[in-house]
Amino acid sequence: MKSNLQAGFTLIELMIVVAIIGILAAVALPAYTDYTIRARMSEVVLAAGNCRTSVTEAYQTGASPGAGNFGCESATQVTKYVASVATDVNGVITVTTTANTDLSTAASTAISLTPQDNASTNLTIAAGTPKTIGRWKCGPAAATPTPVKYLPTSCRG
Repeated sequence: MKSNLQAGFTLIELMIVVAIIGILAAVALPAYTDYTIRARMSEVVLAAGNCRTSVTEAYQTGASPGAGNFGCESATQVTKYVASVATDVNGVITVTTTANTDLSTAASTAISLTPQDNASTNLTIAAGTPKTIGRWKCGPAAATPTPVKYLPTSCRG
């Protein structure tokens, strides 16, 4: 007597596998898109790095150079995704993104980095009074906020 051995997959089994792959792809593609935009927004956060150093030095000396005079600002496009970097009188750094469509709804928005003390209180520069910055609060700027889902996790407040 011969026994019949299964020689492959049935059509139903193959259709189930294809359906599972389709469902996984439908879930993964939007998550991957958000991830790539977050990676691009990391460049925007990094653009504030030079200003963080300049603002920190100003606080340590207790001398405010004034809004836009920390020596790290740029009113013109800095990189593919960074349109400008600006500071205010207290060293709050605002980085504006370009209108590049690679950024989706994060295009033409802004993030801000605010110097704070260890108690999470916003600092102000007082002439002749050196202070130490305990942390930087990073998040969407008030005027043109970047959607939080596109911010790197280190920049969500």
